[in-house]
Amino acid sequence: MSSESKSILIIGGGVIGLSTAYYCARRGHRVTLIDRNPEQRDGCSFGNAGMVVPSHFVPLAAPGAVSTAFKWMWNPESPLYIKPRLDWELMSWGWKFMRAANAKHVERSAPLIRDLSFASRACFEELAEQWKSGSRRGDGADGINRATNPPPHVGGYEADANDFGLVKKGLVMLCRTQHGLDDEAKYAAQANALGVPAEVLDARGVARLDPDVTMNVAGGVYFPKDCHLSPNRFMAALKRQCDALGVTFSWNDEVLRLAGSERQVAAVKTQRGEHEFDELVLCGGSWSPVIARDLGLKLPMQAGKGYSLTLTRPRELPQLCSIFTEARVAVTPMGGTLRFGGTMEIAGLNEDINPVRVQGIIKAVSKYFPQFTPADFAGIQPWRGLRPCSPDGLPYLGRTAKFANLTLATGHAMMGLSLGPITGRLVSEILSDEKPSLNLALLDPDRYAR
Repeated sequence: MSSESKSILIIGGGVIGLSTAYYCARRGHRVTLIDRNPEQRDGCSFGNAGMVVPSHFVPLAAPGAVSTAFKWMWNPESPLYIKPRLDWELMSWGWKFMRAANAKHVERSAPLIRDLSFASRACFEELAEQWKSGSRRGDGADGINRATNPPPHVGGYEADANDFGLVKKGLVMLCRTQHGLDDEAKYAAQANALGVPAEVLDARGVARLDPDVTMNVAGGVYFPKDCHLSPNRFMAALKRQCDALGVTFSWNDEVLRLAGSERQVAAVKTQRGEHEFDELVLCGGSWSPVIARDLGLKLPMQAGKGYSLTLTRPRELPQLCSIFTEARVAVTPMGGTLRFGGTMEIAGLNEDINPVRVQGIIKAVSKYFPQFTPADFAGIQPWRGLRPCSPDGLPYLGRTAKFANLTLATGHAMMGLSLGPITGRLVSEILSDEKPSLNLALLDPDRYAR
């Protein structure tokens, strides 16, 4: 617990904001969280693939990313699509992305992403044990009485309200082609050299690893330290824990104006009035640059729209999560359901569902899992969410130089769920005036302001 209790205001109620609220409240701070959406929402933290991935230590900006982007961007069904438009912010972001997409950037960033990922994995394990242990006492640590609030049925079995379904069986990068497998084998060598265990498998090896699903693949790379969970259940459990710790929530409350002077953000005006605080944390996801603009902060970011479809009664149910390597589609079993997610659509702050993008995911499924057909997805409502992408593929995390009481925690791209807990813990250390347990120099939120 911090030696000094502070009043902390958090903007944004996604996984980063809720994790920050939880860890700050655990330290004894007085926390208020505001979000533009209702409490029952379906933002980026809810419909994602639910993967915790130390295997993903290479940032989006990496060698080959630019040429791949140009190859894919003209095909609306490809894993990456950039909507053609005259947009200065998009062009500026693209230029910064190209400058960052080099081997030196990966060499510098990969160890930090690895350390963040392993630390976050440890947080998930700790939370899973703590929350389930608390819930077994009847009136649990979350403050819920089991007699009047029985646990929900999730995916065909009864789940404890604090059990978010953490499965520690690893992840497989599935490759349809030998060329794809050869490329992944190079990545596996890089992973092992970095201390991230990886094993290259042929088609028979992959089948032995997960015999419950029929696969049409040349092989795959197995990452045993990766995990998966149910994002919906994790977010619900996290919210209950925040409630039990006394966090105050203000939903449907959009930020109208931020006022700052003399290196301090003085107040935040929202639809419901004015909020005062000792410390402000901006966790607004893809909307963070719009909010930060009021304070004269430059925060290059593009919203990367992703989609997912969840089958409630899949033909086959794998036991491991996986990624279709060539198609860039993620596959996650969640209880008795099976979720397929993917694509990166750069189209601004636009939450419309593009059916062509969804078809790209559906068409990929039967190529890897031949027992599935496009008809399996008939009537399935696609989910979509906007992932906040910085030009160099790294989050913005830390205090700003311009305002001593403003901390940013945003820009996690596709790693928001995976890095949520460690981000919240690091922010709680910063706000408690402690030295962060990891070196965050590469994540400096002012790195594009200079």
